[in-house]
Amino acid sequence: MEPSFDFEKPILEIERMIDKLKKLGNQDDDDHAARIAELEEQCLEQKKKIYSNLTPWQTVQIARHPKRPVLQDYIQSIFTDFVELHGDRLYGDDRALIGGFATIGKKPVMLVGQNKGKNIEENLERNFAMSNPEGYRKALRLMRLAEQFELPVVTLIDTPAAYPGKEAEERGQAEAIAKNLAEMARLETPIVTVVLGEGGSGGAIGIGVADVVMMLSYSIYSVIPPEGCAAILWRDAAKAPEAAESLKLTAQSLLDLGVTDEIIDEPLGGAHHDPATMTAAVKKAVLKHLRHLKGTSGSKLVSKRFEKYSKIGEFYK
Repeated sequence: MEPSFDFEKPILEIERMIDKLKKLGNQDDDDHAARIAELEEQCLEQKKKIYSNLTPWQTVQIARHPKRPVLQDYIQSIFTDFVELHGDRLYGDDRALIGGFATIGKKPVMLVGQNKGKNIEENLERNFAMSNPEGYRKALRLMRLAEQFELPVVTLIDTPAAYPGKEAEERGQAEAIAKNLAEMARLETPIVTVVLGEGGSGGAIGIGVADVVMMLSYSIYSVIPPEGCAAILWRDAAKAPEAAESLKLTAQSLLDLGVTDEIIDEPLGGAHHDPATMTAAVKKAVLKHLRHLKGTSGSKLVSKRFEKYSKIGEFYK
């Protein structure tokens, strides 16, 4: 295991002891083998203890892990026949958000997702998955195309936020996101969304108005990144852990609040520990809901979607 976060240090120490014992040899010695087995059992128990009691801020850290599977990993693992479509027909082609025709299982869909990179060069090219207005307009163009061809839409969310730069605001960032919310709400085709890692602010919800919203168990979904919230409330980004606690941004909190519909369990320690298992679980969950939504009329989809989002924020005396 590579060193990552402070809370993982107890696991790392045990794994180092196991590696040291294995390098010493004597694998045929019963006592030596028993000691390794004992440490492996301790390591597993420590992992279960730590990852089942994560704080919201620790969950944020895992959601941002640099080796966490990104959109391109899912495209390569669970989608076939992906044909990327470019441009918003107004300004340009945003590399932070991509989409196109694809097949999952044997089901043709329109795939739209935020495009994080796996290294600094890719992240710079893709603006760290922070879309400009043309990205959201491209996404809406593709979703309308899906409706025209009677294809379901699958959106994969993984962004810290929409790009907050001056040029993005000048080109209508807020209007582009708001229009997506309104148009997705009345799109007469099934929409299934999965939050893969970070689901930050309007950048996430701009492709997140769906019939079914799922989250990976260590992903986050919030109105604002914790650092931004802390900077506004306390004028101190160092208070991000306190902000994360208040934002209720974890998968379980959002399921309890009725904002999302299902949690897709990650491998112990996070998706980056077993990407193949993670991508297979996402495929299974998406196909399940596509089957469930199949055959539902467009008007009923819109009606149920309206009802679903109208309930968010309800309170009782």
